[in-house]
Amino acid sequence: MTELIWHVLMHAVTDTLRLVPFLFLTYLVMEYLEHKTQKTTQEMIRKAGKLGPLIGGIAGVFPQCGFSAAASSFYAGGVISVGTLMAVFLSTSDEMLPIFISESVELPVILKILGLKILIGAVSGFVLDILWRAGSRKRKEYHEHRHIHKEHHEKDIHDLCEHEHCHCEEGSILKSAVIHSLQITLFIFLVTLAIGFLVEVLGEDQIGAIIGSQPVLGVLLAGLVGMIPNCAGSVIITQMYLGGILGTGQMLAGLLAGAGVGILVLCRTNRGAKENLGIIGLLYGISVCWGILFEILGITF
Repeated sequence: MTELIWHVLMHAVTDTLRLVPFLFLTYLVMEYLEHKTQKTTQEMIRKAGKLGPLIGGIAGVFPQCGFSAAASSFYAGGVISVGTLMAVFLSTSDEMLPIFISESVELPVILKILGLKILIGAVSGFVLDILWRAGSRKRKEYHEHRHIHKEHHEKDIHDLCEHEHCHCEEGSILKSAVIHSLQITLFIFLVTLAIGFLVEVLGEDQIGAIIGSQPVLGVLLAGLVGMIPNCAGSVIITQMYLGGILGTGQMLAGLLAGAGVGILVLCRTNRGAKENLGIIGLLYGISVCWGILFEILGITF
């Protein structure tokens, strides 16, 4: 039991520490935008966000889930669109690439999977941005028609400080970045620790056996496992795929849904539980739909 506790504890520490540089740099950039730039500069960033889903899809495929954590914070601060956030989530690879390389998976197979994740992430992100903007306009028109004087509130970097109650708005950029980074790091560590114990108790082999029992049901379950907000989900999915237990569609659903700790950071930094649940639901739904499509078509790599 002592060895188990020590193993989970060290794993949680390692997973959390490797995210600290990403988190610190993210909040340093956001604090700079908040303290130093004018509204025109922030508007330029938002306009450039029209290509955000493509950029997000490419950024997300890099190993580990640091980019998904950064993207969640940027979204909570209004720097990127929901489509860009979704593109990063869908393309995030976490532990997939290191495991593929260590298992000597053929390079064409790795490139196909990475390319597919980028494509799915970018396309889904662009579509989501279009639908999201259309929905926002309809809601605005509805309120104006009903004469409901409800102030429209856009996301702003300043909101993060209000959400965290850190009272760091008047402090230095460095101090604010450190405070936000420590708050999120502690939250990620505690949740990762709890999930680590849960995975150890259930067992990776048992989870993999349940997923691989039925094709379509396996896709649904793989999507759920992939959404485990740490590296455990991607490790389980990748290993089960390499072991021949999971089909291509099941593997794809799990890896698309695997946004790593990005989901944790989103829930911690973005105010609006309904919105967060909606984004998480969309992530799962998109991942499962693509997985089922590949299972039906019988596509393999």
